[in-house]
Amino acid sequence: MRLDGGPRCHGGVVLACGSAAVGMLALLGLSAAVAADAGSVDFARDVRPILGDKCFACHGPDDKARQASLRLDTRAGALAPAASGRPPVVPGRPQASSLVARVLARGPLQMPPPSTGKKITLAEAEILKRWIAQGAPYAEHWAFVPPRRPRIPTIGEGRFMHSRRQDAQVAAKHKDAGAVPRRTPIHQPSASNSPNARLWSTWPRNPVDNFALDRMLRAGLRPNPPADRHTLARRVSLDLIGLPPSPTEVDRFVRDPSPDAYERMVDRLLASPHFGERWARPWLDLARYADSAGYGSDPLRPNLWPWRDWVIRALNADMPFDQFTVEQIAGDLLPNPTPEQLIATAFHRNTMTNTEGGTDDEEFRVAAVKDRAITTAQVWMGLTLQCAQCHNHKYDPLSQKEFYRFAAFFNQTEDNDQPDERPTFPLLAPQEEARRGAIQREINRLEALAAGSADAKTALEAKRKELEAIKPVEVPIMRELPPGKRRETHVLTLGNFLQKGEKVQPGVPAAFHPLPQGGEPNRLALARWLVSTGNPLTARVVVNRIWAQVFGTGIVETEEDFGHQGALPSHPELLDWLAVEFMRPTVGATRFAGGLQRNADGAGGPLRNQSWAAGPPRPWSVKHVIRLIVTSATYRQSSRVTPGHLARDPRNRLLARYPRRRLDAETVRDQALALSGLLSRKIGGPSVYPPQPEGLWQAAFNGERTWPTSKGEDRYRRGLYTFWRRTVPYPSMATFDAPSRETCTVRRIHTNTPLQALVTLNDPAYLEMAQALARRIVREGGNSTEQRAAYALRLALCRPAGPAQVRQIVALVQHELDHYRAKPDAALKLATDPLGPLPAGADAAEMAAWTAAANVVLNLDAVLTRG
Repeated sequence: MRLDGGPRCHGGVVLACGSAAVGMLALLGLSAAVAADAGSVDFARDVRPILGDKCFACHGPDDKARQASLRLDTRAGALAPAASGRPPVVPGRPQASSLVARVLARGPLQMPPPSTGKKITLAEAEILKRWIAQGAPYAEHWAFVPPRRPRIPTIGEGRFMHSRRQDAQVAAKHKDAGAVPRRTPIHQPSASNSPNARLWSTWPRNPVDNFALDRMLRAGLRPNPPADRHTLARRVSLDLIGLPPSPTEVDRFVRDPSPDAYERMVDRLLASPHFGERWARPWLDLARYADSAGYGSDPLRPNLWPWRDWVIRALNADMPFDQFTVEQIAGDLLPNPTPEQLIATAFHRNTMTNTEGGTDDEEFRVAAVKDRAITTAQVWMGLTLQCAQCHNHKYDPLSQKEFYRFAAFFNQTEDNDQPDERPTFPLLAPQEEARRGAIQREINRLEALAAGSADAKTALEAKRKELEAIKPVEVPIMRELPPGKRRETHVLTLGNFLQKGEKVQPGVPAAFHPLPQGGEPNRLALARWLVSTGNPLTARVVVNRIWAQVFGTGIVETEEDFGHQGALPSHPELLDWLAVEFMRPTVGATRFAGGLQRNADGAGGPLRNQSWAAGPPRPWSVKHVIRLIVTSATYRQSSRVTPGHLARDPRNRLLARYPRRRLDAETVRDQALALSGLLSRKIGGPSVYPPQPEGLWQAAFNGERTWPTSKGEDRYRRGLYTFWRRTVPYPSMATFDAPSRETCTVRRIHTNTPLQALVTLNDPAYLEMAQALARRIVREGGNSTEQRAAYALRLALCRPAGPAQVRQIVALVQHELDHYRAKPDAALKLATDPLGPLPAGADAAEMAAWTAAANVVLNLDAVLTRG
């Protein structure tokens, strides 16, 4: 998005019909009758994207950038006479509409002007003409209208529900029970490109499939056959907990003959404590979580990890998303907030602070306030509110004044860009609390003895020093200023904190439903407004983000922008159905037994691990939405690509196949650790320092410049726990597209570059994992080279390897063994540095050969992708 709106239109030229344009109209014109025959044009789907992309920068909501007094983002503006005295749009009469003439014109009358670099194609002009012929109806932007539960499409004469008996009958005919089509007609080739819907009527497993299949069939596509059970086990494990399944877990699922074997595996994964770790990762990107404060010197901020752990616990407990929202935005404003609710407010203490000498604290405090407003709008509403901080938004109905009204919600907190991070909450870890209590009891005992014993006095002093050494973590939190110290909020001219304009009060954009009357307009009111059922965006944005995490791309591809410049949804009815189902569930699936209970104020009880059990889902349950998606037939398809797929849907937006894609940065690392056997499954705690190239902090900072490489199990923690310094993110993860988290990151744009292969082949951390995997292969894989090669591939791929694959690994091992037999020193180095000495009786050349093979296995395309 261009903040300046790009080059301006020719100021003196208004919409008027030139002779060249008239000729073009005569040549290409469509009467209203012809336009009607061509099919109905939908304003939101067909017209607004054209006007938004090509016209709104100069003829849209921003009155200061508007040219020729012409506004096209509203019907009243489009029908009003322009400077020429003629209206741009005459409903029902495209030939009389100067808008059509100008977009078809060439030369000085052409719109948009050639200098903008934008051009309306003939096909787009035809759409505009047909729309005008239909009466030029306008409609509110689809995302700004609250979702309503749409009718579930009926496929043929079938129903989307199915019986387990039918499943069992079909499964009994197939070797890979459960990973089979609902009915054998699914595999029967269609006689045409328009498959008979009756053949597919029993394919859907839940309503997600009805919507997806309806779009496929209308596009002449058919679903892929289901993936085999080995593939499904790995896919869903990586998606739900971010780790590959063990061979035992895969075997248990593959051999389970029950028709609900897959659903029970899903439920086990949803109940795993590692679920919260995997699903916290995208939330940390959104929250711009880091272990440093940012800006030039980027000082360390080692006291925010308790908030990260709160997120993990909340996700594991399936805290309702409305509560999850309220506690993070305004937990401190709840009645009698608990320590957990105060820690939750650190969401907005993840803003950067600048403590360098010579900086203006107020400048960077205001920058943090604006960042909180921008992040809130982006995370919960998918709005590009940042485009309105210096001027009115050029595409969406967001004025500069509304930006500062929204920012005013965050302008009354105590924090003020100081190094001490106040206000803070002193937090002791449970084990430290227990240790502190034990020491205090010992002190009480010694105090009774100290009067008559020198030894008791000495012991008493030692215990007191030990008690003093236990320091709580001072977690930054949000806290409101007292009434007498409230700040005024002003519109800032060009966003400059020194140029204060009109004074404003907290409020929400007028394009959306208002705040409830009577209450104080504070962060708590805003949080509740965000998750009210009248908010048109929050539920859509959240379920779309979940969909993107599972399928790689959202139903709305631009997860960060649900405004006029954002992409249209590929499945609009499905998006609305999921959004309403998220808020008001009706599909019986699962819930947490004994989950968080709401108090009268809407807050929940203490966070703890819960058990996943059958029953009706709760409102705003993230796990309910995830379960619906991953148990669908759409998700369970194979990733096989056919010529028909590439011809009709090359980007796979209609999901007639599972979208194969590369793992994200943290999962690449976590998977390698898990396969090697090195992974520490410890959950939570301070951030850790796994090995990274030396010297990265030396040249970048004038503060802390030493990376204290972790020892013991902390060296092998999940990527989620890696210390995150904003100006120098952990390099191997940055190479795999992990962000710096200086600002809110809604989606990571995946790249594929040679640098990534260089990392996983040569980075010392990955070499150490390959060494450990080699030792595991030799230890667990059998006695022969063939057995070990088959074991290595089965472990990494989660399926039996084919004979050709095994032969390739065997040949590689033999080649490397011959090489290292002749170079014993190189063999010893490759097999032991940096992991450490070989196990007793191990042969260095053999272990070096298997290390080379393990390195190759970890770099297989099938290992680095999910499919």
